[in-house]
Amino acid sequence: MSDPRGRAPVSIELNPTLAELLARLCVELDTEDHLGVMSRALGLFDLAQRTRRTGGRLCFVNERGEAAEVVF
Repeated sequence: MSDPRGRAPVSIELNPTLAELLARLCVELDTEDHLGVMSRALGLFDLAQRTRRTGGRLCFVNERGEAAEVVF
């Protein structure tokens, strides 16, 4: 990675585990847009980090109303 400020395209190398996870998510989402999937995942991570920094909690709620807190 050469531009952490996001002003230019960067290339990243994925290890086999990350590549498999990305491929699995693309299949589940029925998309070939791997960059879109990575963008969504990083967006959720960013949201969780921002929420934590401000003293909040990010939770997912399933269809039964059960909540699970996102922790890292």
